[in-house]
Amino acid sequence: MSAYAQSRPTIVEMLWPVSGRDTALWRALAVIVLGNLLMIASAKVQIPMYPVPMTMQTFAATIIGLTAGWRLGGAAMLAYLAEGAFGLPVFASGAGLAYLAGPTGGYLLGFLAAAVIAGLAVQYLGLVGVVLGTIASTLVIFGFGVTWLATLIGWDAAIASGFMPFILGAVLKIGLAIGVAYGLVRAADGRQR
Repeated sequence: MSAYAQSRPTIVEMLWPVSGRDTALWRALAVIVLGNLLMIASAKVQIPMYPVPMTMQTFAATIIGLTAGWRLGGAAMLAYLAEGAFGLPVFASGAGLAYLAGPTGGYLLGFLAAAVIAGLAVQYLGLVGVVLGTIASTLVIFGFGVTWLATLIGWDAAIASGFMPFILGAVLKIGLAIGVAYGLVRAADGRQR
């Protein structure tokens, strides 16, 4: 049995079952658009901090991966990053390639990795994957973000300004993401019966 055969259906697939290639394509496009809208909205919910604002994007990227799975979650994040790279005002406070190369660039790229990791975890580990995927995706975002920030301002400053002030918020967002995803998994499981 291949690893793909062991994959569970995503929450989106369970809540929005489709038959046929055309309807699957429409579902995929809808998930990518809705994922983008969630990322844009979560970027605008922020506490201004320097050099990196605190936003709800960590939560949003994780939820997108947990609900849409690694493929669609990753596609939604790629579309979001491409929109921002091309200058659309989708990021917290800027856009364009220069913004991606700035202090928040690592965190933004971390959202892609986070959605993929969260999606893989829930698709292959079920409810345990919700917890592990949420924690791992948050750590990956900080890993990408702090590492990139350190190239700009040094390790000590990157940890002091790009990690330490965000710990409490990250813990709260992890709890919120686990609660939301767990509720969605239970709703999807109930619908399958």
